[in-house]
Amino acid sequence: MLQEGAYGKWTVSSSDESTEENSDGEKPSTSSLLGAARGRTSGPQYPCSEARKAAHKRKASPLKFGDKSFTTDVPPAGKQRTGQEGLGWCLSSSDEEPEDQEKHAHRETLKEEKGDAPEEHPLNLRKDDELSENQKVEEYNEVLSEAQDTWDLLNGGNVFRFFLTKVRGIEQSYNSGALHIKDILSPLFGTLISSAQFNYCIDVGWLVRQYPQEFRKKPLLIVHGEKRESKAELLAQARPYENISFCQAKLDIAFGTHHTKMMLLLYEEGLRVVIHTSNLIAEDWHQKTQGIWLSPLYPRLPQGTSGSAGESETNFKSDLISYLTAYNSPTLKEWIDRIQEHDLSETRVYLLGSTPGRYQGADKEKWGHLRLRKLLKEHASSIPAQESWPVVGQFSSIGSVGADGSKWLCSEFQESLVAAGSSVTTLLKCDVPVYLVYPTVSNVRQSLEGYPAGGSLPYSIQTAQKQLWLHSYFHKWSAEVSGRSHAMPHIKTYMRPSHDFQKIAWFLVTSANLSKAAWGALEKNGTQLMIRSYELGVLFLPSAFVSS
Repeated sequence: MLQEGAYGKWTVSSSDESTEENSDGEKPSTSSLLGAARGRTSGPQYPCSEARKAAHKRKASPLKFGDKSFTTDVPPAGKQRTGQEGLGWCLSSSDEEPEDQEKHAHRETLKEEKGDAPEEHPLNLRKDDELSENQKVEEYNEVLSEAQDTWDLLNGGNVFRFFLTKVRGIEQSYNSGALHIKDILSPLFGTLISSAQFNYCIDVGWLVRQYPQEFRKKPLLIVHGEKRESKAELLAQARPYENISFCQAKLDIAFGTHHTKMMLLLYEEGLRVVIHTSNLIAEDWHQKTQGIWLSPLYPRLPQGTSGSAGESETNFKSDLISYLTAYNSPTLKEWIDRIQEHDLSETRVYLLGSTPGRYQGADKEKWGHLRLRKLLKEHASSIPAQESWPVVGQFSSIGSVGADGSKWLCSEFQESLVAAGSSVTTLLKCDVPVYLVYPTVSNVRQSLEGYPAGGSLPYSIQTAQKQLWLHSYFHKWSAEVSGRSHAMPHIKTYMRPSHDFQKIAWFLVTSANLSKAAWGALEKNGTQLMIRSYELGVLFLPSAFVSS
């Protein structure tokens, strides 16, 4: 469906969603898996969403001008993005009528990243001829990685330790200071002993190939949220690899997902934590805008040191342990012990997570947007001049947020975003501007991936029709400074900049999209916070970076 508003046109995907709270999607249907098992060979070879499958299919079998099924009424040449042909996408014109676009959306752009609709996961076996495109991407990124000394990059004065991922198809200068997953797993960062990968969408074979040859047989734990058939398919992917084990995250509340994206890397030299926004699939590290926070190398504590030692001023160590403990999994106990054995005192960011559950009392402020509210009240400065500064949210998926702003966005969620200091603000939260950044149809059409990029930007048509008021907050995607205006965002960021965008009160990079499932919603007259999904991000506050 095509929506038109003050800030341009917006795509909303079609789905069969009928549940109001299905804000971050659901698990696969048996019918889709049976269909896949009967021999479907197109599409990705890992559990993923309908929108990703549709995008993959369109890239694998692009519409050709020579196709008999294609209309002879060819749009003007100026409207074609022929430069996308090498990427498997030949036609990127958007001259369709709205009703035609709705038909296309209904067929091909259902949902990604567990956005809002129940999703189906294919059960496909990897074919050798389907590897070629991904291998080309990997070869390209190997060249990029070899051309840049990642060790120098890590120690080049990036005090915030925040990075973007490398993007193919943009000027090389814009990839200076950016990282690919192979850079992160490089032996330059440490001699790997074992690792844990927390993620949502995982291509096991591709993931293994991102590790250097000498590390590919090291113990690897994959933490996921797959169930039933899609879990069986994930485990089947790992059968060739004896070093891989799994931890299934418990998802007891309907429509919840394991959306966290984190790496724990244990080296002979120490420990590193990586919190990022990319799925563990080739597409997410290719031509999308993604974010990474890379921790310092944490040294081991002296033997006999208390486990509570090595804490940072941001309480990162205890918060990370609390997050891992929330999985209630014996499998993660080994990693909790390893974290306790290391010195995390150099960490300057705050951990902000979500875990599924219904929380009351003091537990209510441990997770989700109430956790953000607590951190801002305790650690963000309360300066009168900042009270009118806007709040900016940028994300790749939108869930159901209610029939009007008072239901969640402009009430409890905004109250958390505008919190600062311990004093009560004199400015009403409704007077604080809210800007929501989400790609337009034009953004997607002109992107490096073309229309298939929409597979990573789910917003169900049913949900959108119920909250048309939300679209007045929308602003198009633009990233000229980083050269990524045509690399569609899968990154999620929230911040509070000054009106002239020269200063910032705080900045958050996270896996959490704009949904109650990710951030939590108050229940029982505000006495209980309910969260459906696992999410994880890091919060940057100026006070943590000011030298004492």
